[in-house]
Amino acid sequence: MATIKEVAELAGLSRTTVSRVINNEPFVTEEKRKLVLEAMDQLGYVPNSSAQRLRKNKTETVAVLISRIINPFFSRLVDEMELIASKSGFKLILCNTRCNKENELKYLEMLKTKQVDGIILVSIENKWEDIEPFCQYGPIIMCNEYHDDATIPVIRLDQVKGGYIGTKHLIDLGHKRIAYCGGDMSGHLSQDRQKGYWKAMEEAGLPVYKSWEFPDSFGICDGRSVLQSILELENRPTAVFTGSDEVAVGVILEAKERGLQVPDDMAVVGFDNQPLAEVIDPPLTTIEQSVNEIGKKAMEVMFDVIDNKRKIEKSIDYLPIKLIVRQSTLK
Repeated sequence: MATIKEVAELAGLSRTTVSRVINNEPFVTEEKRKLVLEAMDQLGYVPNSSAQRLRKNKTETVAVLISRIINPFFSRLVDEMELIASKSGFKLILCNTRCNKENELKYLEMLKTKQVDGIILVSIENKWEDIEPFCQYGPIIMCNEYHDDATIPVIRLDQVKGGYIGTKHLIDLGHKRIAYCGGDMSGHLSQDRQKGYWKAMEEAGLPVYKSWEFPDSFGICDGRSVLQSILELENRPTAVFTGSDEVAVGVILEAKERGLQVPDDMAVVGFDNQPLAEVIDPPLTTIEQSVNEIGKKAMEVMFDVIDNKRKIEKSIDYLPIKLIVRQSTLK
């Protein structure tokens, strides 16, 4: 393998000049830069990227922590983040915690060992008091999920509003018995959506029963199980507001297999506006989170923090959320 010394000898220049060209530093004439690049090409010399990063004290890498890689919301979000990162010459490391606290802490260690320049927490498994010590080693921002006591930038949506407008849509259509499906109810995201559901029901003077609420619902199979449980109830809901399009699709599939008509016998509202919301029959009414905007904003904030254009302090950036009405609720 060729060395800087050999490149310098072939170019007829000093090793210092070669090093300046490699690191794209100023004060090198175009003529000398051309000689160095030609010598590098002729010798097949490839700069040591690790050494370059050490000199710049940057890895040009950001880690993104998610809980479930199979969730289309996360895959779309990370895809947008990677697109923004690549335009700035950065790379992403995708870390799948599988909802495991220890996995999350191991990934956070990457800041301590200087393997990444920053970490974006899209999902959160640990308490803030367990996450906070890692902030001394580099920037951490929260995106989507959050902790109230966190002292770092947070990019999020008004999930209470999402739960409220989804439930109110069903109420406005005349439904009085509405079930709620949530994900991890220990996290703020599902709790906030449930608060929105409660708010809309209370505002309309409608009752909410424990038997109508289904926590820990994440995927299509969970949606099927939810409808099976609903059909066993004596005071059966006529509509379901879910915290996930996947769960909503499971409800619809199970309803159709049991000979029920959606939305005549069971109206369904999802959350996220994933691509599958448009291809399921009937198309799914859902709450749209602008995944592209979330990913873009998260990366912009991270780059501002890395470049010292923004302080690592408590701040909240709210992004828009809205209802998308389709045939799973409209007769």
